[in-house]
Amino acid sequence: MRKGLFIGINHYAHVSPLSGCNNDAMAMASVLERHANGRPNFSSKVLTSAEDDLSLTAMKQHIQSLFSGDCDVALLYFAGHGQFDTSIDEGLLIPQDFAPGGDGIRISDILSWADNAPHIKNKIIILDCCQAGAAAAMRGLRGGSSVIGEGMTILTACKKDQVALEGRGHGVFTDLLLQALHGGAANVLGKVTPGSVYSFVDNALGAWEQRPVFKTNVSQFVPLREVTPLIAEETLRKLKDWFPEPSHVFALDPSYEPTETSFDPDHGEVFAQLQKCNRHSLIEPVDAEHMYYAAIHSTGCRLTALGAYYRELAIKGHF
Repeated sequence: MRKGLFIGINHYAHVSPLSGCNNDAMAMASVLERHANGRPNFSSKVLTSAEDDLSLTAMKQHIQSLFSGDCDVALLYFAGHGQFDTSIDEGLLIPQDFAPGGDGIRISDILSWADNAPHIKNKIIILDCCQAGAAAAMRGLRGGSSVIGEGMTILTACKKDQVALEGRGHGVFTDLLLQALHGGAANVLGKVTPGSVYSFVDNALGAWEQRPVFKTNVSQFVPLREVTPLIAEETLRKLKDWFPEPSHVFALDPSYEPTETSFDPDHGEVFAQLQKCNRHSLIEPVDAEHMYYAAIHSTGCRLTALGAYYRELAIKGHF
């Protein structure tokens, strides 16, 4: 079982409003509610300032409720104002009733509530707010060292001294998250993990822009979402048969190419699968620019480093 709490705050009683946070929370909940094939994913609760009371007390209650009970994954997403309070050396999430000089929700408290949930195997915290990058920083340790509980993953929009920008109806960070979750960060098997999401966002933001922060203490990533695989698992399982050794060259000849008079339909079916693997960088032609010429000139194809990796996964029975 997976559950997610998605909070977006545009409207504040005493500080400046924001424009895209409600949209961010609703869009993130929507994309994570189901996998691409329609299979259920996260059971979501969405709270926005347009419809809900997101006071300090209410937010604390909702977040503590998220990190209670028994489930495989609990995910907290927050879009709104955030700040790093130097007087207490703490990062804060700003509730709707926050007044300058008042109390926010300490990120350290959120991490403590998550750490003290022994029956939740994986806790994921995603923060699209200013100055959130200090999450899990340990006071008194030099260099901003972090201490993160087991099973915890934290992904923030920016470093602790940066602002999180908005644009195009969403936060810049969340806009990239949505692209990643819709498939931009999927691997060949169609799985989108926290690590692949961070890599996607990291590569999209330049050195002069807000820099996302990723911290984790897990032994294995859990997929956040699954999309249509680039290559069918049954095809990937054949890699170990087509290539008995990682360095093996699969011999090709004109009978594999449908335009040739010697075409063999059985060879053509195999060739179509090999070509798909080639398009996604698992296989490369030998001494030829394209797979077509490898068949016409009777050379062959071989595994790339990525292809050898998936061949090994097939041997181990990972799919």
